[in-house]
Amino acid sequence: MTMERREPVEAMVARLLAAQGERRGALLPLLHDLQEELGFVGEETVAAVAAAMNLSRAEVHGVVSFYHDFRKAPAGRHVVKYCRAESCRSRGGVAIEAALADRLRVTMGETRADGQVTLEPVYCLGLCAIGPNALVDGAPVARIDDAAAIERIAARVAA
Repeated sequence: MTMERREPVEAMVARLLAAQGERRGALLPLLHDLQEELGFVGEETVAAVAAAMNLSRAEVHGVVSFYHDFRKAPAGRHVVKYCRAESCRSRGGVAIEAALADRLRVTMGETRADGQVTLEPVYCLGLCAIGPNALVDGAPVARIDDAAAIERIAARVAA
């Protein structure tokens, strides 16, 4: 994911849209590609996508706001996605989430002021048998059930 943009967002949208070809339903893959390159899907990007796909800004914004994976602002250098699904919650996930947020010094759903880490909720990582779980920069971390597990996550974020 590149946070520093080297090409205008309109050109990026055109390039990524062309890569989709004549594929129906290109909006969602395009938005994922844009987030991968930009790190988020902001208002400028929404406007460029709407213009390129002959959609209203409201239509594009509706998709961006519906899917939790799309960020409207840049994420931190590290992204921790913590599972809030029932299976993880039933294994002490609520207390672990609070301890993790406290240890990382960030509120759930926000980016720490120094830009080092973003803590995001997710609602199932498919690792229910070994929860509570998280993704740290896309890598799964399972059995987050004690202070040592939280420290391992904190160490990865500090690196």
